[in-house]
Amino acid sequence: MKLTINTGDNYGETEITVNCSKMNGDIEKLIAAIRMLDMKLSGKKDEQQCNVDVSRIIYIESTDKRTFLYTAKGVYENPNRLYELEEKLSRYDFLRASKNCLINIAHIQSLKSDLEQRLTLTMEGDMKIVVSRQYAGAVKKKLEAYNG
Repeated sequence: MKLTINTGDNYGETEITVNCSKMNGDIEKLIAAIRMLDMKLSGKKDEQQCNVDVSRIIYIESTDKRTFLYTAKGVYENPNRLYELEEKLSRYDFLRASKNCLINIAHIQSLKSDLEQRLTLTMEGDMKIVVSRQYAGAVKKKLEAYNG
């Protein structure tokens, strides 16, 4: 792979161009990562409205009809429903882990299977997420593809 970076005052906006003979999994991951860097979700923390970088979100949880974005720096309440965020983030590295939780697979540090076919994920910051049996297979499959 060839990487060329041009810098200078004559460039206004950053532009990324990918030239390839054909699309493959690595290029798709690269494009998704680049898009995710530029995407933000709104969140409220301490009565203050914030823009949260999607790439920094470790997981998203819905509790009592409220949706929360968890990052290493804090928890933000988001006005969307979990299914709406799942649709928005489906082309990125987010997966359903349970009825009330989405995870960002880029933040998984380790995983452990249990006897009941569930997974326990250790996320960045030692956060533990239990993946229900219903979603465990999809999470394993996506992780295998993600890690090549």
